[in-house]
Amino acid sequence: MVRTAVDLLSSRLGLWLLLCSWGCPGSAELRAPPDKIAIIGAGIGGTSAAYYLRQKFGKDVKIDLFEKGEVGGRLATMTVQGQEYEAGGSVIHPLNLHMKRFVKDLGLSATQGSDGLMGVYNGERLVFEESRWFIINMIKLVWHYGLQFLRMHMWVEDILDKFMRIYRYQSHDYAFSSVEKLLHALGGNDFLGMLNRTLLETLQKAGFSEKFLNEIVVPVMRVNYGQSANINGFVGAVSLAGAESGLWAVEGGNKLVCSGLLQASKSNLISGSVMYIEEKTRIKQTGGSTKMYEVVYQTGSETYSDFYDIILVATPLNRKMSNITFLNFDPPVEEFHQYYQHIVTTLVKGQLNTTIFSHRAIDNFGLTAVLTTDNPDLFINSIGIVSPVKEQNNPEPSTDGTYVWKIFSQETLTKGQILKLFLSYDYAVTKSWLAYPHYKPPEKCPSIILHDRLYYLSGIECAASAMEMSAIAAHNAALLAYHRWNKHTDMIDQEGLYEKLKTEL
Repeated sequence: MVRTAVDLLSSRLGLWLLLCSWGCPGSAELRAPPDKIAIIGAGIGGTSAAYYLRQKFGKDVKIDLFEKGEVGGRLATMTVQGQEYEAGGSVIHPLNLHMKRFVKDLGLSATQGSDGLMGVYNGERLVFEESRWFIINMIKLVWHYGLQFLRMHMWVEDILDKFMRIYRYQSHDYAFSSVEKLLHALGGNDFLGMLNRTLLETLQKAGFSEKFLNEIVVPVMRVNYGQSANINGFVGAVSLAGAESGLWAVEGGNKLVCSGLLQASKSNLISGSVMYIEEKTRIKQTGGSTKMYEVVYQTGSETYSDFYDIILVATPLNRKMSNITFLNFDPPVEEFHQYYQHIVTTLVKGQLNTTIFSHRAIDNFGLTAVLTTDNPDLFINSIGIVSPVKEQNNPEPSTDGTYVWKIFSQETLTKGQILKLFLSYDYAVTKSWLAYPHYKPPEKCPSIILHDRLYYLSGIECAASAMEMSAIAAHNAALLAYHRWNKHTDMIDQEGLYEKLKTEL
């Protein structure tokens, strides 16, 4: 799902991770904190960064957070007849420790994901349907795919176990200067290899059948990332982890985490669009000079500027998403040409035309979600019943056969296409997204350090785009900015962290 349903990446490290200290080793010498920090983008990455920067640098630093749209970014809701529904990042994995911590610290509530039934449609028929009976599901899976489902679960679990090391590293304040170094510290060359191979190549090499890949793996990729099995193997594993049970969301909407973090960080929200950033030399009151960054931004028709010691860019440096120019940097700031995948979310309140998917009678259809295989004749990626963000995710039985359905598609649906999907409908709303990167391995992740004190969070999306990934990137960037400001080189890019920390426990 947009940005997506996969916000997973989790851990079994226990409650101590949630209680750990956020400070640096007491023996480290600290210089005076910066006066002002700017963060560009108020999505989950930017607001998480503000939260962690406040913890690291203390109460006296002024943090300005720039946002040209709504707080939450790609965590957003859409309204259908007075009710709000998730339109962006929708579900969170049960082991996402950053998101769990945020919800707890901010006093928010979680709602459990729907336990409805899912089917897979190939354009002609349903090739797989879930049953309410666990034993029947197991028999179906073994009959169609042998033990590949179990092998897939074990494969994903192994990757998750390694990825969970990030929480231990961050709880001890270790940071990484590049996405590749972060991934290597978690899973070594295996993780880097997954970044540079397609999911299809990765799973074919592991012995999974074409039937299993086409009917199970590809539909999960299409609903979560709007793409097929040609995405990189790492984001594919993230996507498959998001197909597991126990998914949850924030009651009232996931975007509440962003507004809560903004408030908790005591940051100053500036509603404006950043136009350019320039490095300049300023004279101190004490007589010396210092390098600072000037941020020029537009609010309405007015143009303003201000100076900052540190800047974190927490919005994709894609010209269609954030048209920021970097002026007079020596060496020049690296330019990125990262293409983001276009996806359309459509919410329709209506009565589904179930005969498209099955010959069963409407009142005997039973499925609450239908995923699709990679068929060019299909005009949707997925369709499923959704509930308002202020209610539990299990929809109440309909008295007239109508529900609110969420549809993901590559293009905006025509009225004719909607009428094909529904016997009748009352209401339809649409939102187009540049939702997540268009994955095309081998991937080269953008630099985190764009300049001496200029950092980029969104490059981690090249590995995998998810709420938890953005929170991890934000924590890493905050630690990196803090350690580089204080010259704590021993806390950055340390080799053998896993073995080192294992012996310390």
